[in-house]
Amino acid sequence: MTPQDFVIRMLPPFGGWLALAALALPGGSPLRGAAVVVFLAAGPGAALVGLCGPALRIRVARGPVERRDPDFARHSDLLERLMLVVFVSIGAVMIVATVLIATHAFSAQRVLLALTLLTTLAAFFPRLRASPPRTPRTRKGSVL
Repeated sequence: MTPQDFVIRMLPPFGGWLALAALALPGGSPLRGAAVVVFLAAGPGAALVGLCGPALRIRVARGPVERRDPDFARHSDLLERLMLVVFVSIGAVMIVATVLIATHAFSAQRVLLALTLLTTLAAFFPRLRASPPRTPRTRKGSVL
C-alpha cells in the first residue's frame, strides 16, 4: 500500500474523529454542524464502499449505442460510487440510531461515536478482492 492510498483510506475515520472533536465547540457553532453533517453524510459510506472497491470495479458501465461522451464509463462509475457512499452512510446512520433507540441508549454523541468506530474499523479492514467471472460448468455427458 502506497502512502497516498493509506492517506485516502484514513480520510473517513479522520473525519469522524474530527466531528467528535467538533462536539467540544459551542452548540450553535456552524463549524460543529458542518463537521458532523459532512461526516454523517459521507464518512461511514466512504469507508464501507471502499471495502468493496475492487469488487465494484469488476463490471464497467455500458453506455448508449451512440457515444457522445468518450469518458462515459468513468463518469458513470464515479457517480455510482458517489451515490453509494451517500446512501450507505444514510443507511448506517439509520441502523445505528435505530439500534440505540431500541436499547434506550440514544444520544447524538453515541450515534456519532458508534459510526466513527465503525468507520475506523472498516478503514483498517482488508479490501475485498474481486473474483474472476465464472464460466458455466457442464456435467459429464451434458450437451452443453
